[in-house]
Amino acid sequence: MNTEFLAKPLAASIPASPAPTARQADRARIENNKLAKRLRRETGQAIADFNMIEAGDRVMVCLSGGKDSYALLDMLLHLREHAPVEFEIVAVNLDQKQPGFPADVLPRYLTGLGVPFHIENEDTYSIVKRLIPEGKTTCSLCSRLRRGVLYRVADELGATKIALGHHRDDILQTLFLNMFFGGKLKAMPPKLVSDDGKHIVIRPLAYCRESDLEAWAGARAFPIIPCDLCGSQPNLQRQQVKRMLRDWDKRFPGRIETMFRSLSNVVPSHLLDAKLYDFVALEASGTPDAEGDRAFDPVEFPAAAAQVQTIDFFQRGEA
Repeated sequence: MNTEFLAKPLAASIPASPAPTARQADRARIENNKLAKRLRRETGQAIADFNMIEAGDRVMVCLSGGKDSYALLDMLLHLREHAPVEFEIVAVNLDQKQPGFPADVLPRYLTGLGVPFHIENEDTYSIVKRLIPEGKTTCSLCSRLRRGVLYRVADELGATKIALGHHRDDILQTLFLNMFFGGKLKAMPPKLVSDDGKHIVIRPLAYCRESDLEAWAGARAFPIIPCDLCGSQPNLQRQQVKRMLRDWDKRFPGRIETMFRSLSNVVPSHLLDAKLYDFVALEASGTPDAEGDRAFDPVEFPAAAAQVQTIDFFQRGEA
């Protein structure tokens, strides 16, 4: 990585922090190594669990300049070198013509990495600012415009998969946003078909914690580009839900992990969606059913079982 992208030194008026001792430096290297292994393992596990990437795929990595998309590119580059299946990576950035956007940062960064990339210039910023009244949420329109452009670019580049940088916390936030404001039990899937029916969208960071991605961004000194459109709206409902979940995580350690596991352990017969489960035709069979409801028994919440780690071809080269 080019050293020109390392974080800028502190201003001269601020006293410089003492240089780390050799022991502190060794500890930092050990922690960063553990972090790298954990992120690579979780990314590889998600890819394998949902069959996100196959041999011969051309993966379009959507790079915004934020910590998550930088980490996504990092993880996929590592996996590409270690997985026994061959796939291509092309990084794509949509320059939305936000005022002051440093258009030179990503091309120089990607050139330094030797990663094929494409910069798409499309002034969606002006469209959003023209159509959305001041003070109103811009995310919905911005997302639709951005999605349409990226689908078109994926076609032009011959991409078979579109990779986005959403992580575990994004998925849980979406779950609660849909419950609180949409009246739906719906989260953010790790893999889906695009709304135009032509593309497969994947989220390889689906198992990764945002706090780990923040730490990784610091360790790697990514040249972060702030979003001056949606990122400058502190009162978004998503930000409120994010604060709620972080507060829960602080006060009730383990709660977030348990909630996330629940998304992979759905019991349709114990919800209320008659389209998902045939309650109308339900009859007593007279035969004991291990999955049947124990209506008069006390509710039990066993301790969380240890997470089983599956060895798959994406994880064999993680070390």
